[in-house]
Amino acid sequence: MLKMFKDLAREERGQGMTEYGLILALLVVGVIAVLVVMGPNLVAKFQNVSDNLK
Repeated sequence: MLKMFKDLAREERGQGMTEYGLILALLVVGVIAVLVVMGPNLVAKFQNVSDNLK
């Protein structure tokens, strides 16, 4: 049983996919943070453009 856990810890086949998943998750968190911070400003700008087009 201990040997199985040691072999599992050394396994590297899924390492690349896991790294890509973590990078993607970090990007998603960053985009959400930017949208939360800049969201009200963007809504105001789009509303201004919409009002001027009428």
